[in-house]
Parts: sequence; C-alpha cells; structure tokens
Amino acid sequence: MSKPAKAGDTAKGSLPFEEALKKLEGVVEAMESDDLPLETLLARYEEGARLVKICQEKLAEAEVKIQQLEKNAVGELKLKSFETSEE
Repeated sequence: MSKPAKAGDTAKGSLPFEEALKKLEGVVEAMESDDLPLETLLARYEEGARLVKICQEKLAEAEVKIQQLEKNAVGELKLKSFETSEE
C-alpha cells in the first residue's frame, strides 16, 4: 500500500504536480479500502491535506502562467509580465 509521506517529501514545490496527485490518489484509495486504526487514518488525512495544498499551488501557478501568455503580432505566444492590481 501507500507509504506515509515524510515531511520533506510534501514541502512546497518539492513534488511535481503529477507525483503529488498520484500520491494523493494512493492516500484516498488506502483510506477507503483499508480497515485502519484512527491514528493511521488521521496521519493519512494530514498527508492528503498537504498533498492537496501542493496540487492547488501548482495549479494556481499554471493558471497565472496561462493568463500571462499572449499572442504577438506574428501569432507566436510569449510570456508577458504579471502585474497585480492593488486596491
């Protein structure tokens, strides 16, 4: 089954999105299928919460990059600088 992640494994930015998602799916599968003691379920839940955060951060970063892409006059995509609006 899925091994609990070490604290360093799920630190911000340390896992690629696909790996974090795969680990998260493993955590969910283990929680749904195994008859686990409460302490183990809590540890897996905490691991899953860290993995969800990593996935959300990676998706947010990708969304910002996609929003920054614009076509130039020749139809090529280029990355424009991201400006935040302060109210």
